[in-house]
Amino acid sequence: MKSSCNEALPQSDPQGSDSQMLDSLLTETFTYFVKEVNSKNGLIADKTQPGSPCSIAAVGLGLSTYVVAVKRGLLSRQESAEKVLTVLNFFKEGTQSRKPDAMGYKGFYYHFLDMQTGRRAWRCELSTIDTTFFIAGALTAAAFFNEDSDQEKELRAVADYLYRRIDWVWALNGTANICHGWKPSSGFLKYYWDCDYSEAMLMYVLALGSPTFPIAPEGYKKWISTFKWKSIYGIEHLYSGPLFIHQLSHIWIDFKGIRDDFNRQHDVDYFENSRRATYMQQEYAIENKHGFAHYGKNCWGFTASDGPGPSTRMIKGRRIKFYNYIARGAPFGPDDGTVSPWAVVASIPFAPEIVINTIRHAIERLNLKNHTWEGFDASFNPTYPDKSKNPNGWVSSWKFGLNQGPIILMIENYESGLLWNITKKIPYVISGLRKAGFRGGWLDDQ
Repeated sequence: MKSSCNEALPQSDPQGSDSQMLDSLLTETFTYFVKEVNSKNGLIADKTQPGSPCSIAAVGLGLSTYVVAVKRGLLSRQESAEKVLTVLNFFKEGTQSRKPDAMGYKGFYYHFLDMQTGRRAWRCELSTIDTTFFIAGALTAAAFFNEDSDQEKELRAVADYLYRRIDWVWALNGTANICHGWKPSSGFLKYYWDCDYSEAMLMYVLALGSPTFPIAPEGYKKWISTFKWKSIYGIEHLYSGPLFIHQLSHIWIDFKGIRDDFNRQHDVDYFENSRRATYMQQEYAIENKHGFAHYGKNCWGFTASDGPGPSTRMIKGRRIKFYNYIARGAPFGPDDGTVSPWAVVASIPFAPEIVINTIRHAIERLNLKNHTWEGFDASFNPTYPDKSKNPNGWVSSWKFGLNQGPIILMIENYESGLLWNITKKIPYVISGLRKAGFRGGWLDDQ
């Protein structure tokens, strides 16, 4: 039986029931998408550091959190729709050209944008994957705001326009696979989404399902043919070291029960694979072969995250190289003793039986939430000799939109399946999955 909000909770359970703890974490985390926003254009900052540019991926996550906020009563439907429409119209009106200070080109957008003008920040790349996360948020909002008001009709029309404008074929650069990005001064980058399992699953689904510039399925099939099946700690799964790779596409697509050619070959769907990858990370922390502080069954989560470096320190007679922001992974590294609570939370739909206890440990034993606003600290390193903010170890000074969004959206998917149920009704997603070769489960019922 759940305790009411006004009842005193037992001292042994300071966070309340599991549901109360998760609801509190979701609500606190949502603060990011209220405070770190330019209300005039809807752009969302990459992180809380003053002067941070907008991250277009954070915008996509934010658009999806506004949907959750309506369901949770954190925003009214009209207020949320207004926020979404503001940013979608800003992207629609932004300059699309080859000029180095444009917002984007060929329907894609630069990775980082100036928070005020919306123009390219720094000298960053036109990013295919970050555009994917932005447009996933836009399509999710469009599918949710399905009423007949002028506001919601306009919202749907603008989101559809933005998706149709993306020239996925151009991003192939004459190859079978999508390029990572493009710069106006030097053209396409040398890297393509053509090898190893990655967060590009969502991108290929949207590129295949495009009604205007669809790519051929051959590139997707070529990509999945490079996936590496491994047995680690006796856990057989499709390997990728950083945990975010096993999570980000799953925010919007429910892969449970649907299978492509790779899945059928190994008799496992990508949802089950993410469950196994989550358990593998926990096993790595339990083994703790490098002897990092606090690692164990309730302290793990290795992913792309901030860190205490760059520096090299002598710790208990051992030289350890510490990194700043880098994609950490298990079990092959890189690993410098940094764990990320947000990455644990984002695995809650896959393995709640180990995730929930780890969340409690992070809150109650490691103090990684109670002293901050906007939920969890981004990352934590108890091996690094800095305890100025937390007596248990170093913590990141900033919150990141790419961390905050998955916390909210995966808690909601775990508790209600909201995002998954919305995208199951988006024709473009259905078409993309089928062209990629997915069959079975809920997809056969569409």
